[in-house]
Amino acid sequence: QVQLVESGGGLVQAGGSLRLSCAASGRTFSSYTMGWFRQAPGKVREFVAAISRIGKLTRHADSVKGRFTISRDNAKNTLYLQMNSLKAEDTAVYYCAATDSGTLTVLTTRAMYNYWGQGTQVTVSS
Repeated sequence: QVQLVESGGGLVQAGGSLRLSCAASGRTFSSYTMGWFRQAPGKVREFVAAISRIGKLTRHADSVKGRFTISRDNAKNTLYLQMNSLKAEDTAVYYCAATDSGTLTVLTTRAMYNYWGQGTQVTVSS
C-alpha cells in the first residue's frame, strides 16, 4: 500500500501560481502511476493530470494544458503539480492519486486509481 499526503494549497489571486506536492510513503514510489484530480463544490471529481511511473509520459486535461505541469521525483517519493495563470474556475479541492496497476502509460480515469490523498484546497480569487 501507499499513503499520500498533499500540501501546497491555499488562496491566490487570479493569474497567480501555486505548486502542489504529494508525499508518498509505503511501497516503492516508482511502482505507481500517479495523477491529480480536483473536485469543485457540487461537481464531480475530474481528471487534471497524470504521469507514468518513471515520468516519461504525461497528460493534462484540456482545461489546464499550457498552465499546469505535472512532475515527479522518485528519489524524493514526491509528486508535484505546478499551477500557473490560475483562474477562478480552478478553485477546487485537489487530490493526489496512485495506482499500482502495473501500466507503463498514463491513466486519466478516476476509477483506475486505488489510492487517494485527503486533498488540499485551492481557492483562486478573481
